Amino acid sequence: MSRERFVVLGLAHVRSTWFREVGRWSTNAAAPIDFVKCVSAEELRSVLDSGRAISAILIDSGLPAIDRDLVERARTIGAGVIVVDDGRVRRNWQELGVEALLPADFDRDDLLDALETHSTPIRAADHALLGDVSGGDVWRGHLVAVTGAGGVGTSTVAMAIAQGIAHDPRNRGLVALVDLALDADQALLHDAGDVAPGLQELVEAHRAGTPPVHDVHDFLFDVERRGYSLLVGLRHHRDWTVIRPKAFAAALSNMQRAFRFVVADIEGDLEGEDNTGSLDVEERNLLARHTAVRADVIVVVGSCSIKGLRALARTTHELRALGVEPARMITVVNRAPRNPRLRADVCRTIAELAAEPTLANPIFLSERKRIDHCLRDSTPLPDAACEPIARAVAHALDHTPRNRGLEAEPSIVIPGSFGAWTTDTGPAEGLSA
Repeated sequence: MSRERFVVLGLAHVRSTWFREVGRWSTNAAAPIDFVKCVSAEELRSVLDSGRAISAILIDSGLPAIDRDLVERARTIGAGVIVVDDGRVRRNWQELGVEALLPADFDRDDLLDALETHSTPIRAADHALLGDVSGGDVWRGHLVAVTGAGGVGTSTVAMAIAQGIAHDPRNRGLVALVDLALDADQALLHDAGDVAPGLQELVEAHRAGTPPVHDVHDFLFDVERRGYSLLVGLRHHRDWTVIRPKAFAAALSNMQRAFRFVVADIEGDLEGEDNTGSLDVEERNLLARHTAVRADVIVVVGSCSIKGLRALARTTHELRALGVEPARMITVVNRAPRNPRLRADVCRTIAELAAEPTLANPIFLSERKRIDHCLRDSTPLPDAACEPIARAVAHALDHTPRNRGLEAEPSIVIPGSFGAWTTDTGPAEGLSA
């Protein structure tokens, strides 16, 4: 071990005895360890992102800095996460992705055994990127994403889909409408006011664990007259900065376990680092990009104007660049003309602009003045506005294989979960509208 040493980042409470002991072993060369003491979670993350080779993170169990994103960040650079557990905090460390636990009174041999088992010296570091560590689901509901340019009625179409699906008695209480747009309007459209909790609280609850499925319902409120539940979105556009990627992924996955259908109202901007060279842009569009990749069906909404049809086609191009198959896309032309000839012209225009021969013809939704009154009075939307798009979504879900792209990645096997395999079917899957 003379030529190989473990580089360990440490973070603990100021008076932790083990923190001083590990530093002494490193200074006195009692163990082949380079111990880097961090005084805050921000400093620890900064060192992780600096490009320096790290063997492991040694962290106190009582610190709130231990969450899914920290574990994933460590895994990305090949560093193991070892928690010093004094027994005061009870968490499912296995599910969180922690490699090993040490008692508060561990000795030098205990630490070396953990490092040799769960990490590697820097000379032999293996920077393997593991996949999603959120754990496999026994069953998950359908995820339907609704997107489009601003002002084309995306939020209203999402409401119509949720109401149309919930119209089936089998789906009562099992349909969720989730507002994932940066400029979230669903709270306004439902006259919800400043309702809490919402999306931010749900994601925060998944930072360091996975709440039970029945607790997820507590973050939504029932829209009884329309038959679905609503998760209100970000309170301000700038609040996207507090959404952690792994925590959001876990929250969305848990939502699918809690509901048979999750209808997500997402942003039309899907650009990422590959398109813009900016990681900030990709992080800002995290909600839309992750949901689009995971969705079973994506409804793309546009208007029948020249600008609206161009924006619709541009969104389909961005989805294709993101890896979404055309078979999963449903195009919707909102406020469409009733004249059959004009509708045929719209179909030809979309086909030319999208340049995707496998893209199905759009669904046309005509202008209905009653919708504004329904939104104002918080009454159900007209059935004529909900049924066509709900039937199209049902048909797509029934004839398109489940989106298993994210499930193909490796996940941690939790002890006692033998036999809990991910399946495509759940209770009363499918939609009859």
